[in-house]
Parts: sequence; structure tokens; C-alpha cells
Amino acid sequence: MADERVKPILTDAADEMEASVMFLDDALAHIRAGKANVRIVDGVRVDYYGSMSPITNVATVTTPDAKTIQIQPWEKSMLPVIEKALLNSDIGITPMNNGECIRLCLPPVTEERRRQLVKTANAAGEEAKVSIRNARRDAIDKLKKELKNGMPEDIEKDGEADVQKVHDKYIKRVEEMLAAKEKEIMTV
Repeated sequence: MADERVKPILTDAADEMEASVMFLDDALAHIRAGKANVRIVDGVRVDYYGSMSPITNVATVTTPDAKTIQIQPWEKSMLPVIEKALLNSDIGITPMNNGECIRLCLPPVTEERRRQLVKTANAAGEEAKVSIRNARRDAIDKLKKELKNGMPEDIEKDGEADVQKVHDKYIKRVEEMLAAKEKEIMTV
């Protein structure tokens, strides 16, 4: 049973590690692997009556098939605005406007590009791991500080072991996410 002084330190470390994993999940979702994913357009903003809004706030975004993203604006007047935002964005896909909706057809990804995407995913994963290790280090530093403030040494050592277990759990999650993303990217 963790000491009352250890629990908040463990909770803070776990929260920081969870935030790193969530950030990685978001970063991986924006890596285009040749398969249509509505999250590809998450970062694109459109001018909607004077405020910059995500496309998902002004249109329905769907994937009718594995290579196409369809954007159906709720107001027809938004078609050219969305099209312009997509052209000016960094997603690298030319939108096709048929007067009713906008389609983004994802081009096939070359082998070289796939390898590049895997490197990008691994770099994001490494950042997440560094962030998780930093959270572990911070938690252990806090435990050592508590040791100086009178915490028994055995409780401090147990706390360090608990922090390490939490760290290992999150590192494993990052590695599983990276393996899944690599498999997705490399699947033709």
C-alpha cells in the first residue's frame, strides 16, 4: 500500500505519462498512411462567419472508401471556403469540388514514402518516450525530496518501484502504438 505522500506523486507522474501517450496518438493520426482517415483534415481551419473553425464544425467528414475522404458542407456557400482552406493546408491532397461536396482522393504511397512515414512515426514515439522518462525522473526526484523531509527509506524505495512500473506500462503502450502504426503504414 502506497504511503499518502507517495500517491499524489504517482498520480502526477501517471497523468503526465498519459498526456504524452495522448499527444502521440494525435500525432500518429495525422500521419497519412495511404488509407483515408477523417483525422487527416483535423488541423485544417476555415473562416466561418469571421471565426476560424475546424472543418468538422461546418461539414460532415466521412470516408466512403479506403482511398477517399468526403466533405459535405452544411451550407453550400461553404464549399469554396473549405476548398480554399484545403488547398492552402499542408495535407498535400488536391480537393475535387463537384458542386455538392468535396472529395479528397488519397494517392497511393510509394515504398520510399512509407519508410519516411515510419521514421516520422518513430520520431514522434521517441519524443513520447522521452517525455515519459522525464515524468519518471521528476517523480523520483520528488520522492527523494520527501525522503529528506522525513519519509521512511523503505516507503521511498517502494514508491520508486511503483513509479518504474507505471513508466514501464506507458512505454509498452507507446511501443504497441508504434508497431500498429508501422503495420498500417507498410500495408500496401
